[in-house]
Amino acid sequence: MTYTAVPLREEDGRCSVFVPALSDCHTWGETLRHALEMVREATGGYIDVLREDGEPIAADRTDIALDMADAAEAIVHKVRVGEVAAVA
Repeated sequence: MTYTAVPLREEDGRCSVFVPALSDCHTWGETLRHALEMVREATGGYIDVLREDGEPIAADRTDIALDMADAAEAIVHKVRVGEVAAVA
């Protein structure tokens, strides 16, 4: 599964990152690399919970609108999430 992730470089240098297709899936990291590692983990966990709860898993979205607030910079990145085992 691949999802679009949007890292925002904050004024303090850290990166917050969110996944538009998964509205409550967001995290941050001290660096861009760390934020992208964290969003892979967060996305996998988010999908695990959706499966456990029997909720549908949204497809990726490519139409992105964002409010950068105090962010200094934004980029778009594709995050590949490994298949998560279905809960029996």
